[in-house]
Amino acid sequence: MGNRPVKAGWITAKTADVNDLYEQSVQCPESEVDLILQAWKEIKGRVPTAIREDFCGTSAVAREWVRRDELNTVLGVDLDEGVLCWAQNKINKELTQDQIGRIKLVKQDVMHVDADPVECVLAMNFSYYGFKQRDRLKKYFSTVHKDLLSGGMFLLDAYGGSDSFLEMDEERDFDGFTYVWDQHYVNPITGHIINYIHFEFPNGSKINRAFTYEWRLWSLPEIQDVLLESGFSDVRVYWEGTDEDGGGNGVWKIDKTGEACAGWVAYIAATK
Repeated sequence: MGNRPVKAGWITAKTADVNDLYEQSVQCPESEVDLILQAWKEIKGRVPTAIREDFCGTSAVAREWVRRDELNTVLGVDLDEGVLCWAQNKINKELTQDQIGRIKLVKQDVMHVDADPVECVLAMNFSYYGFKQRDRLKKYFSTVHKDLLSGGMFLLDAYGGSDSFLEMDEERDFDGFTYVWDQHYVNPITGHIINYIHFEFPNGSKINRAFTYEWRLWSLPEIQDVLLESGFSDVRVYWEGTDEDGGGNGVWKIDKTGEACAGWVAYIAATK
């Protein structure tokens, strides 16, 4: 069977921009920036101005950060030249000249960033799960520690729960497309996982494996242990509260217990 005729306004696999679809379906930069400010206020009693975003990708968080305050600056680090070019074009189209001047994107390895130390480093969207050996993860965390100013903070996210160990698909509908999270392969012995993001469109067309993630599914105890071994003096976990239906309510609090639920996302704040 062929694809159905395209109606006016429909996005299709041929016309879609995968980076734009990613931003719409995966990222919520407003919430991430809110969490950055919350963690700094609660733990340090102030807020930072200069941040570094490792694995910055499309720069959604960077754009939101410079919008929040005229003093805020961002160094975005990524190895993907294509996505960096896409991000710079997005920055140039959406931001003022002043805001554009406060974002710098560089193609560099996060293990060897050539830049001055900063107050805050971010590693979001689980990108550091790409370090599948413990010594590599520790090297990265140690590098971040070295690149932070005294009293600086490293903020990263993590996910888990019983569903994260299942080979399964999860679909979510957005305006004009369907996002499919495909947990394609799980090795419970090594923790090696392969996840894909697919996109489906109203005319029946699809973009299969728009994004591929070969990761190790790190647990929160492992991540906290490696952070402490890498020199961080204090590590705290932010856990999301639940609403009356048992779903996330968007309220994050420092927690030492959490909840044994099927799926969760948490944030980690590590202080130098």
